[in-house]
Amino acid sequence: MANDHYFSATPESAARPRQIRVTLAGRTLELTTAAGVFSPDGIDRGTSVLLQNVPAPATDGDLLDVGCGWGPLAITMALQSPDAHVWGVDVNERVLDLARTNALAAGAENVTVGLPTDVPADKRFRTIWSNPPIRVGKDELHDILRTWIPRLEVGGDAWLVVSKDLGGDSLQRWLQQLLADDFTVARATTDKGFRVIRVHRRA
Repeated sequence: MANDHYFSATPESAARPRQIRVTLAGRTLELTTAAGVFSPDGIDRGTSVLLQNVPAPATDGDLLDVGCGWGPLAITMALQSPDAHVWGVDVNERVLDLARTNALAAGAENVTVGLPTDVPADKRFRTIWSNPPIRVGKDELHDILRTWIPRLEVGGDAWLVVSKDLGGDSLQRWLQQLLADDFTVARATTDKGFRVIRVHRRA
């Protein structure tokens, strides 16, 4: 059996694509997942908690889903904000293909899916949503967030969902230390064992 993780760049396991039915932005959709990706059987609990507790994204400008997987957050943002441009980034080639396919199936034509290096370096974001890949390890996770959170526009918000048992509180403290005076970091809610963290850029 191939030793794949959902954060493997090129999964070696057979894809075995499957169809799932999910509800995103109030619409019931038939989307595609596969083996070797995160939560192939449907929307995972953390993502569901985020979707249930996060306010609507900015209505225009550039929005970002960090660790987009097969696309539920990026597609939701795109359907809720059709005048915005949504970027979905991940490192797993299989999920990038799935996210592109699923965005088209959902009619979310305002989504661009790719590797982190595919996003122009000068791009700034009005809204960031993420169920970050905790299991990549703390150092790698910190690198990911250090890359993207400072690219919020002034007045923009990032919303992160992290399991309390997997370090949600310590991650919030680290973000407060990292971002210091230009940002406000706060726990927005706790639901089903998950912390929803809001990062707001003040200046």
